[in-house]
Amino acid sequence: MTELFSLKGKRVLVTGGTRGLGRAISLQFAAAGASVLANFVRDLKAAESLAEAARERGVAIETIRADLSTEKGMEALVAAATAGGPLSSLVHCAATGVHRPFEQLTLRHFDFTFGLNLRAFFDLVHRLLPHFAPSASIVGVSSEGAVRAVPQYTLVGSSKGALEAMLRHMAVELAPRGIRVNILSPGTLHTDVWKVLPDSEERLRQSAGKSALGRLCSLEEAAQAAQFLCSDAASGIVGHTLVVDAGAGIKV
Repeated sequence: MTELFSLKGKRVLVTGGTRGLGRAISLQFAAAGASVLANFVRDLKAAESLAEAARERGVAIETIRADLSTEKGMEALVAAATAGGPLSSLVHCAATGVHRPFEQLTLRHFDFTFGLNLRAFFDLVHRLLPHFAPSASIVGVSSEGAVRAVPQYTLVGSSKGALEAMLRHMAVELAPRGIRVNILSPGTLHTDVWKVLPDSEERLRQSAGKSALGRLCSLEEAAQAAQFLCSDAASGIVGHTLVVDAGAGIKV
């Protein structure tokens, strides 16, 4: 039974794979036997920390610095991802955004946010299509902002909603190629993102209080769900959204 969840021998690309949930996914997948390529852009210290953690645990994680919003960065990442043979999984964690009230947002902010969260993902999948292994898996990481309003989250939330729609269409069109596409939607996670959001501590407390478990979902729990979606255990799951929120979304 455990072999169903194993990622042994698989090659995985995790965009935004060195911080927050992306880091947790990189470590989880590597621990499950995968060879992981973790992409990052700016935070070299976080990338070095992940590489050190991988060495300490004896797992296979390689980091690559590449800005997916640029042609040069996209070319570099695709070259690295395809150099070692067919790609078994792509997990798109990379995301950015501007957290401001709607009236303070501009078209420049719009292009900046959608450029990475949606356009770069679209471009990346197109370039990787010939390089996916049989029974490959694509997982796009969404957020609760895709389906409900969150203060100062207009652009990020709407980009995630668009990402979910794109992933569902991709799921139908890529399934005949043997590529499964799904969505992972974690609930509130305690990451660095909260440092730029208003009233963060109070909002985190409220989120934990709404949860059926009385706490936030952990990064590790969300990463385990991502592993499941990319494993043989999820071979029949296509085009669905897996919500991991400790029960916070239950209507009572």
